[in-house]
Amino acid sequence: MQTIETYDFSGKKALIRVDFNVPLNENFEITDDTRMRAALPTIKKVIEKGGSPIIMSHLGRPKNGPEDKFSLRHIVQHLSDLLDGTTVNIAPDCIGDEAKVMASELKAGEVLILENLRFYKEETKGDEDFAKKLAENGDCWINDAFGTAHRAHASTAIIAKFFPNDKMFGYVIGSELESLDKVLKAPAKPFTAIMGGAKVSSKITIIENMLDKVDNLIIGGGMTFTFVKAQGGKIGNSICEDEYLETALNIIKLAKEKGVQLVMATDVLAADNFSNDANTQIVPANEIPDGWEGLDAGPESIEIFKKVIEESGTILWNGPVGVFEFETFEKGSRAIADAIGTATAKGAFSLIGGGDSVACINKFNKAEEVSYISTAGGALLEYLEGKELPGVAAVREQ
Repeated sequence: MQTIETYDFSGKKALIRVDFNVPLNENFEITDDTRMRAALPTIKKVIEKGGSPIIMSHLGRPKNGPEDKFSLRHIVQHLSDLLDGTTVNIAPDCIGDEAKVMASELKAGEVLILENLRFYKEETKGDEDFAKKLAENGDCWINDAFGTAHRAHASTAIIAKFFPNDKMFGYVIGSELESLDKVLKAPAKPFTAIMGGAKVSSKITIIENMLDKVDNLIIGGGMTFTFVKAQGGKIGNSICEDEYLETALNIIKLAKEKGVQLVMATDVLAADNFSNDANTQIVPANEIPDGWEGLDAGPESIEIFKKVIEESGTILWNGPVGVFEFETFEKGSRAIADAIGTATAKGAFSLIGGGDSVACINKFNKAEEVSYISTAGGALLEYLEGKELPGVAAVREQ
């Protein structure tokens, strides 16, 4: 398999699938350029090695063909600025004669952006003819959009067949896969996964896949109460998925069979209202009074969680253990973040994934204290579930 480090880009037009689906305000100004900055090392590597980057991306969700508010022309100047004034042009389309001519006339070091891929329904349908037309714009293909790697779209997977010997990962996908594989395929022991969030239903496949890999599984957040109720506990008004009570019991049984230590809250911070200003009390997790709901881990639970995490060699965190958006109920998630930072400083490898966990880490200013933060969303979750991602398989297949 080719790599971006060893490939000879000299004189080549490199088609790079990036994720520049950035938020724009009403004046079409970029409000968060994180995704663009993430792609810079890949773009710069092509330029450094004498090639010409041709950028492919989607933006927003156009419904019926081209719409100016979703045009990638809105990001051209910002990309040029991020590349220290490098010439960046935009083609009026992503396929067709004009795009091909502009691509062919690119000089080494110049950058071309193809117009929004999703102006064509063929992109999301994974249309092979559309992929072929995209491929005609370049000499090689780099997939660097991990956030869309779980989709078999024309530009993220199908296009690979037109570059059998000239396809590779960019640095964004490369670092995501390296970090994920370090956790999933060769974790330093003990391996602890922290699964939080509101619903068992959204995490069940991940949890089942993790039970074959982890030594400790911490269940936190709202889904705790589905497990508590399944075991006969009283949960008051706490969130619960009654249709998953049997599933929760099965997870408990499987964990025991596989020798996994299942760790759940023994006490919680309960509130009489879903509000930062609610009245609160510490109660046993299985004895929450009627009219009250558990909104954070209690002090005893926090100490148990911290001890397990700080003694771990590998840590995966996906989902908060309380309503961290409210200051009153952030203590549990903050303690998790602190413990992960402590373990990482002692040599553990820590991976934070999933929007809410990333928001936690950023809110508590702990981003610099963990090993890796994944912002991939759906692709990350599917990878954790053990699924093969089309955008990854397309590059790896020979």
